[in-house]
Amino acid sequence: MPFSQLDRSKLRIRPLGERKNKVRIERDHVPPDQAPGVSSETFKAVIEETLVRLREARREGRSRVLAFGAHTIKNGLGPVLIRLMEKGWLTHLATNGAGIIHDWEFAFQGESSEDVRANVAQGQFGLWQETGFYTNLALAVGAWEGLGYGESVGSLIEREGLLVPSESELKNAVAAVDHDPEKAAAAADLLGVVRCFRLKPGWLKVAHPYKRFSAQAAAFRLGIPFTGHPMIGHDIIYCHPMNHGAAVGRTALRDFLVFADSIARLDGGVYLSVGSAVMSPMIFEKSLSMAQNLRLQEGRRIERHLMVVVDLAPSTWDWGVFADRPAGTAGLNAGPAGLPIGKNSTRDGEPPADNPAYYLRYCKTFARMGGAMRYLSADNRDFLLALCHGLTG
Repeated sequence: MPFSQLDRSKLRIRPLGERKNKVRIERDHVPPDQAPGVSSETFKAVIEETLVRLREARREGRSRVLAFGAHTIKNGLGPVLIRLMEKGWLTHLATNGAGIIHDWEFAFQGESSEDVRANVAQGQFGLWQETGFYTNLALAVGAWEGLGYGESVGSLIEREGLLVPSESELKNAVAAVDHDPEKAAAAADLLGVVRCFRLKPGWLKVAHPYKRFSAQAAAFRLGIPFTGHPMIGHDIIYCHPMNHGAAVGRTALRDFLVFADSIARLDGGVYLSVGSAVMSPMIFEKSLSMAQNLRLQEGRRIERHLMVVVDLAPSTWDWGVFADRPAGTAGLNAGPAGLPIGKNSTRDGEPPADNPAYYLRYCKTFARMGGAMRYLSADNRDFLLALCHGLTG
């Protein structure tokens, strides 16, 4: 007998305009011309090495991937990401579900970031009509159109609306299941959404007056992959009855495979992981393994990549000993970029299991991925501004 489930249709969901927000994008965004606020020798060394490698990767046509946590968007760095994309320095951007939502809310209403403590106490956290309705509908329509997670929402923002197909069109697609099973399944999912919410066919206009701040919209406009990597139940859109697990799964899976395809071209490229403790390392290691599998079948391997990991936490372990060597080989005795090796380093390079550093996924995972890894304790604003200044002038 199946377990009972909470009925989302009974929730009292309020208009997004009633929500008090902590961040206003016009006031709090970070202009690309703003100077970074850090100038330590370690910071300068890592930035300089990263700039050199990004220029080399661009000349060679290699992947230049930026994966980041939601605070990169919430901190107002959308304009910086847009500048890097417009100047051709990034070939792929990836974030989690919260990053997708903050970017959308900024574009839609110019504000984001609610008071979680206060709203949970009132049974109101995450229960906002427009965020849940429009982003979930974008995913359902995007799954039908063959788009990925980030691309679906980016399309909604950039085009300021989406096209709702008619019931007859969706029924015809369902009937053609033998011809295209995936399309038929997505059509059946969307048909259920259309009927449940009595959606009229045709163009549904959704104004986004602040879309100039949206990194997703810019990526869609420029034809650059902007992939979303959510986890079920992690984001506020799962509270809304419009949420459809199959649409989430279809679009997120497409994005994961698009991400993996970018990692397959990472040999000689650069991977930037900024403020992502779980999402970035997890999707990277699986993608690199698959890409390496295919490359080894060709008698080659991915090994000339640079991974730059940025987080606020100071490192008590010198992860720099994982410099420029294939995974599984012996450690080095010298630190990268002229930086000294810390007193806690070992010849093997990985801390023992009784050391807290062993459990820092965003360091340990990348340290096992071959190539060269650099860990930098820094604010995401300072790091990305320094890159932007160094690359775009």
